[in-house]
Amino acid sequence: MRYDRTLALDKLLTGYKRYYNITRFDGALGIGDVREAETILPPALPPGNELTAVCEYYERSGQHLFLKSNELWSANQEEFIFLFSISHLTKDLYECCRDYAYEAGMDMAHIGKGHMYTYISPIFVCDSADEDAKRALKKCGIYKSFLFSFHGWMEFHNACVDLSEKSLHFNRRGQCMKKNMTAVLQALLQKEMSHEYACAAWG
Repeated sequence: MRYDRTLALDKLLTGYKRYYNITRFDGALGIGDVREAETILPPALPPGNELTAVCEYYERSGQHLFLKSNELWSANQEEFIFLFSISHLTKDLYECCRDYAYEAGMDMAHIGKGHMYTYISPIFVCDSADEDAKRALKKCGIYKSFLFSFHGWMEFHNACVDLSEKSLHFNRRGQCMKKNMTAVLQALLQKEMSHEYACAAWG
């Protein structure tokens, strides 16, 4: 795996670990207590590509009348980030990973009374990407509501880090990730890392 792809993945995971429970599929230890992702199997992808980690965020808010057992309302929010490491993103590979993330994310979601929203967010960190793959990612508009929105909704957020062009790409609903990802990956996206620096960083 190229050094800059490894660095981008590490930077993203370092940013997420403060708020997310993380399940690693690359042999590293996970972080956090509740990890629904421990029950899923990573997809079988071509060599050089993998699901590196799933990051899970949970938040619950509500109001009670005198006693905690007398709950007036509750709102449960959750997000599942599927972090893919990709050597070259093609449209077919994107669609395979997109469908996997959707199905796995829906299996992990807690839909029902008190559910407000679930965000399913595949992020592709790529050495390079085909233009039709990035177009398909940007056009993705998966959305579902449950019981006429009484049980909340699901939004599908897409992001692609194209390291060959040092660019970020999002679908419309995934634009909410742009600010944080730009800040976390700013140094990597602004300049080409020299071979000497990469060798030194590896030790």
